[in-house]
Amino acid sequence: MDLELAHGAGAPRKRQRGESWGGVLLLAYQSLGVVYGDVATSPLYVYKSAFAGDDITHSAGNEEIYGVLSFVFWTLTLISLLKYVLIVLRANDGGEGGTFALYSLICRHVRAGLLPGGGTSDDLVAEDKAVAAGSRGQGAVSRARTLLERYRLLQRMLLFFALLGTCMVIGDGVLTPAVSVFSAVSGLELSMEKETHKYVGLPVTCAILICLFALQHYGTHRVGFIFAPIVCVWLLCISMIGLYNIIHWNHHVYRALSPYYMYQFLKKTQTGGWKSLGGILLCVTGSEAMYADLGHFSQKSIQIAFISVVYPALVLAYMGQAAYISQHHSFENNYHIGFYVSVPENLRYPVLVIAILAAVVGSQAIITGTFSIIKQCSALSCFPGVKIVHTSSTVHGQIYIPEINWILMILCLAVTIGFNNTKHLTNAQGETS
Repeated sequence: MDLELAHGAGAPRKRQRGESWGGVLLLAYQSLGVVYGDVATSPLYVYKSAFAGDDITHSAGNEEIYGVLSFVFWTLTLISLLKYVLIVLRANDGGEGGTFALYSLICRHVRAGLLPGGGTSDDLVAEDKAVAAGSRGQGAVSRARTLLERYRLLQRMLLFFALLGTCMVIGDGVLTPAVSVFSAVSGLELSMEKETHKYVGLPVTCAILICLFALQHYGTHRVGFIFAPIVCVWLLCISMIGLYNIIHWNHHVYRALSPYYMYQFLKKTQTGGWKSLGGILLCVTGSEAMYADLGHFSQKSIQIAFISVVYPALVLAYMGQAAYISQHHSFENNYHIGFYVSVPENLRYPVLVIAILAAVVGSQAIITGTFSIIKQCSALSCFPGVKIVHTSSTVHGQIYIPEINWILMILCLAVTIGFNNTKHLTNAQGETS
């Protein structure tokens, strides 16, 4: 890194292990505005993307909508909750998360690093002693370590996958803001003529994106406090609307949570159903930000926020949309199956405003994660030296990188103007997720 600046009094220090519960809950609240905005706004476009095109149709038997709900529920549960929140967050490198943090952690304990800074000789000697003094249960770990140290090909493959994963997350950082904001602004099409919306949607989206990237220099701490109330209101809004739709339209929709409906969905839709899985996968977009943003918060704070607030709200939101759609089959076409049609008409404009604000917040998670990943890449000499500004005097991982911020903004505006279509943007995002 060429330069690191401390923004505030004194150099930033890493978070202490003996952190109070008050501090953890405060970080959990801030994480709502930084980490979870992306995954929280996915109900805006998941069903719309799954039913886009002619691959699957919404029939009177509701096998398709129930199957999509079942896939969404289990994907969210297995990938976001089980994989990331309960397992992956434990694999942190001194409180830092992300693909390169995991690679650095491996290199710190194994002589397999192809990059400078992967681990010191003291680390490796300590690891040797730990393995030598270990119990029989460490045999498999020792064998894996020996294989990595012996074969150069495995070391290169490890580095390749670390770089590939990093590039995909950065690519997501370009597409996610465009998808989130464009999907939220698309709610205007329900109250405008199609020709009018075509000329209004794109300029509004671009203006919102420019404002979002202009706010980044204030840092994670301030942005978190600004954005957290918006995400809280959004999660409350979608969970209450979901609960209303479940009670009012179809209170038996909970049966679709059974994996049996996934089998029925694929059996009926066949090739079209497999193609629609790309849209369904968007329900977990932003989950990788939980790991990438770990250095900005803490493991406990991210886990508490997701398990107690985000996950229940999302499940209710997806169930509510499915309950509404299961009782309505007269849509103009499948592409109009989306979030806004399930919102009661007298609430659509207030919800539209909240959705646009939440979509702006949704972009924050991956932007912040991109800053962390670029910092890790730069530390391992995989990225040119950049100016890294520390925006907090207490949390070491809260940073801002001006050059990356403006490059992301330019690329994000380019794909927004280039695609100019929610369907094409979500298809591209599904490929990187």
